[in-house]
Amino acid sequence: MLMSWLAQTVCGLQSEGENLVLAIVLSKSGSAPCLAGAKMVVRSNGASVGTVGGGVLEAAVQKKAGTIFKTGSSRIITFDLSGEDAASMQMICGGRVEILLESIPVSANNIKVFEELRSALQTGEKCYFVSFLGNVGDEMGRAELCLVREDGTVAGEFQHPHSWLKTLVEKSVRSTYPVVYVIENRKFVIERCFVPSTAYIFGAGHVSQHVATVAEMVGFKTCVIDDRSEFANRERFPGADEIKVLNSFDDCFSGLEMDGDSYVVIVTRGHRYDKTVLEQALRTEAGYIGMMGSSKKRDELFKLLLKEGFYSNDVNRVNCTIGADI
Repeated sequence: MLMSWLAQTVCGLQSEGENLVLAIVLSKSGSAPCLAGAKMVVRSNGASVGTVGGGVLEAAVQKKAGTIFKTGSSRIITFDLSGEDAASMQMICGGRVEILLESIPVSANNIKVFEELRSALQTGEKCYFVSFLGNVGDEMGRAELCLVREDGTVAGEFQHPHSWLKTLVEKSVRSTYPVVYVIENRKFVIERCFVPSTAYIFGAGHVSQHVATVAEMVGFKTCVIDDRSEFANRERFPGADEIKVLNSFDDCFSGLEMDGDSYVVIVTRGHRYDKTVLEQALRTEAGYIGMMGSSKKRDELFKLLLKEGFYSNDVNRVNCTIGADI
């Protein structure tokens, strides 16, 4: 999850001397009204910032946070929204939610961790937020927090073998939600913190306009790319982070930084252009490649790519037809 707001909130409140409780959704199943990784900061006066699903569930979390303020110990709480919890909370959505409540008292360590988190996110640096929750089977005490930065430096508490950090990072490097992992009977929660992923939208037609709008709404950076200035412009894409007008699609990835957090969306104006973009996309490290088109178009294009030297593993990276099955 994006954590810029979390770093800003905690840094601001702790600079004023305020103890906090951090609620993190570790997992959810069924129709529970939240997503894994959702977060809420609870203040000592009962007010909160962020959300773990809203409604009665959120109110219950805020109430349980009061106990955390008194004891200083962290807890993992499970809500069964299809059983007794659902009846007592008058919730009928169903599902199951597991929420970690972490005590974040004002301390030099905690202030350092969240300042480092804020700094990393401001510069676009990936980092990893680690909480040690104690030994499996024991009562949980105060969570020990640390932040692992991209260069391997650590801010905060990590009183365990340093080699374990590499293991923890490897377990979460491709995950978009918190990972609970046990090493030698010691339980950790680790979460990859990252700046927004970028959606590179190739083609600036009417479909692209809607794709860009939705991508912006859910937190993506957006880059719209086309070879027609009358289509790729700020008037048609007012919310795009970047608009690139090319001479042609023949070298359309030049100057773009592609990694596992890059999403390639191919919605050009014709099959020929789609193929040109796709051939280049398959030579990048993009984490997602999607192309608009029918299954017939997909099959014909994949046959051509295989004849031209691409492998099955290459074309299997492509999501086509693109979008959700509705």
